[in-house]
Amino acid sequence: MTSLASTSRTDIQSIKPSGLSAKLAMALLLAALADWLFYGQRIGLSLAIFAAAIACASLLANHATLDVRRAAIGGAIVALGLAPTVEELNTLSFLILIAALLIALLLATNPETIGLADRARALRNFVLFGFLRFFPDALQIFNMSAFTRGIALWLTPMVLSTVFVALFAAANPVIEQWVSLLNPKIILEYISVPRVLFWALMLTLVWPFIHVRWRRRKIAVAAATEVAEPEPLAPFVSAEFLGPSTILRSLILFNLLFAAQSGLDGIYLWGHVALPDNLTYAAYAHRGAYPLIATALLAAAFVLVAIRPGGPAEKSKVIRPLVYLWVGQNVLLVASSILRLDLYVDIYMLTYWRIAAFIWMGLVALGLILIVVRIALDRSSLWLVGANLIALAIVLYGCSLVNFDALIADYNVAHSREASGKGVQVDINYLLTLGPQALPAIDKAIALRPGASEGCLVSRRDRLVEQQRQDLAWRSWSFRNWRLQRRLDAQANDRAGSRSAG
Repeated sequence: MTSLASTSRTDIQSIKPSGLSAKLAMALLLAALADWLFYGQRIGLSLAIFAAAIACASLLANHATLDVRRAAIGGAIVALGLAPTVEELNTLSFLILIAALLIALLLATNPETIGLADRARALRNFVLFGFLRFFPDALQIFNMSAFTRGIALWLTPMVLSTVFVALFAAANPVIEQWVSLLNPKIILEYISVPRVLFWALMLTLVWPFIHVRWRRRKIAVAAATEVAEPEPLAPFVSAEFLGPSTILRSLILFNLLFAAQSGLDGIYLWGHVALPDNLTYAAYAHRGAYPLIATALLAAAFVLVAIRPGGPAEKSKVIRPLVYLWVGQNVLLVASSILRLDLYVDIYMLTYWRIAAFIWMGLVALGLILIVVRIALDRSSLWLVGANLIALAIVLYGCSLVNFDALIADYNVAHSREASGKGVQVDINYLLTLGPQALPAIDKAIALRPGASEGCLVSRRDRLVEQQRQDLAWRSWSFRNWRLQRRLDAQANDRAGSRSAG
């Protein structure tokens, strides 16, 4: 009973599926070697080389359980089996080589077999069932705990990276071209189905020599059951979708993606390198401004959730520098968005929505900087909310004092084609919708376009003048309207003086 139990322990130890990942890597290397030696090539010495590689890989994969004397005998048998193949590859030498490999493997890894009948039975079972074990054994690598943890660690980085790539593709035509190259149809054109099947066949053939497992006698199995304790199941690992490992992977991917986008902006926007064909700077700028702001907002939300106060990632010495780098890249992204919008405004003039976009982008950049300040000073989320509210209040208060109607009208007239020689023609109809505060700019635009002083345009301008006079009544009086009236009176006096002088 003792000897049988001992034999059973040895047998179980020899077939224990340890290091499956390393063995799978060996099998893949052997399949790659077979592809190089055999696929589309004539076979000769290459078969002997491949057989020697299988023997060496088998020795390496099972060295912990090999008996030195039996392994040496097996090596001698493999050498004898290689000789006929090296001399000349034919059907007989091929069968001798296969028999030598099988016998050598049996002697080296299955000391339990003793008689000729026992060994013949073991070889029969090996040939019939051994080559069917690759795919079931390979699936053991993906045990549920490791597989679940892998999903948890990579799902968030990959999903958010995909979202960022989609936003960058919407903002940048160069990235859009790169993404279009990922068309699955294009990838499938480079995949050879016969070659894939060849690899699968090679993996099934070499796997029994790498991960050796012999069918044992039932009595040995029964004895082993009495003496060997089953291995405990691996504990289930809960998915930490925002744990430190996930955040670290996310930040590495995000920094690489944002660096690519910032590099392209540096080339085309800041460096003024020629854009691809059929693409103007105005189209490039207008296309990219708003998607990049959405990207920055999403990035800020991720930082707030991932680097939350008291969270496991907040104190990490590796994660914090990556957060600072990524927020810095987002600030640069917002700066690029502002530049894009500025280029667009230079050509297509200023509007209320574009001014709002400038202000919004500035607030986003300030919010990103405040996030870094919160992390660096170890402040609470309440402090961050308060700081952003104060910034928003200051901006809104400042906006309440700005005469945007006059600002837009003056800018559009000064940068129009009539005044500067570039850009688009001034849109007087739009200026008229801005109200009485646009009257000085409207008068300049009419002066620049003498033919436009006739018809309904003059009547619409006169209606704005009448509205301005009504606004000067004491009930509707405002300091801004009073300043406008003084400006209009000064312009009228100047025109009157010019006529009298003429």
